Amino acid sequence: MTEKFLIGTYTKKTSQGIYGVTLDSEQASLSPVWLVAKSGKPAYLQVLNDHLYSVKQIGDEGGVASYVLQGDQAELLKTNLSVVAPPAYVAVDQARSLLYSANYHAGTVTVYHINDDQSLTQTDEVKHSGVTGPRPEQDNPHAHYADLTPDHRLVVCDLGLDQTIVYDVSENGQLTFVSTYQHEAGFGTRHLTFSPDGKVAYVLGELSSQLEVLKYDANTGSFEHLQTIKTIPDDWTAHNGAAAIHISSDGKYVYTSNRGENTLAVFAVQDDSTVKHIQSISTEGDFPRDFDLSKNEDFLVASNQESDNLTLYARDPETGLLTLLQKDVACPEPVCVKQW
Repeated sequence: MTEKFLIGTYTKKTSQGIYGVTLDSEQASLSPVWLVAKSGKPAYLQVLNDHLYSVKQIGDEGGVASYVLQGDQAELLKTNLSVVAPPAYVAVDQARSLLYSANYHAGTVTVYHINDDQSLTQTDEVKHSGVTGPRPEQDNPHAHYADLTPDHRLVVCDLGLDQTIVYDVSENGQLTFVSTYQHEAGFGTRHLTFSPDGKVAYVLGELSSQLEVLKYDANTGSFEHLQTIKTIPDDWTAHNGAAAIHISSDGKYVYTSNRGENTLAVFAVQDDSTVKHIQSISTEGDFPRDFDLSKNEDFLVASNQESDNLTLYARDPETGLLTLLQKDVACPEPVCVKQW
């Protein structure tokens, strides 16, 4: 059995854009990568059926792009760019035919309608403001993540403001503010994931290297604190930045990546929805960014941006633990990993 993953990259050095890699589950190995589409700085991707949506940069313009996936390639269909740095995150809302982007540099959340021809028409944009955190990276609002809650609101992580913000979304793509959860100063809110039942959010703090567990109230669209736990050892003193977070489909295990310690941290979800750290395993590279589970969740593919390599692990679905299978799979400047 084989399945494919898409790899979004930076294009600062040798990368030419979006790459693909095949997982052979019988051989428990990854193929060499191949170029799927040439593109500037496609650092984050989303896949919906036979379409791909990506961050994109051309010259001094940044924005989003749509592609059609055909065989082992992706053909560019449409772009929506402006004179701004490209966003950090994109998300797809299939039910309302909307695309969301979070722009770290501009501190904005933008909504686009996905038209029948896959062109992207902006329907709304919110620019964040407020009191920023104490760390040097928190000089301004920095929207880092914008994706759907289980009840189809939009939830945004703002690293600069130490906030997780919830918006209602109308059918035509207009945002209305619902609530703000204020994390501790310096938390550096980056990404989050929800439990399968939609009642708990696991929020990752990049700057604090912490995982925060929040109870989500769908009636009010608000959060309540349950737990804060480190993603690195207490005695770790060198620089570290937490990056990505994912949860197994059964809701039993949460995984995070650490840039600095260069590990994946594994947490077991307890009966009260809090988590317990059960493993930290090397990513066999430098500056790990995103990762993704295979369709059956028996494997995990991780990316190491600075060492230009992918790493493959076996995953035990009963214990949640990871075992190294393959390292040094060459891939230039890998950032985002998505099931294809």
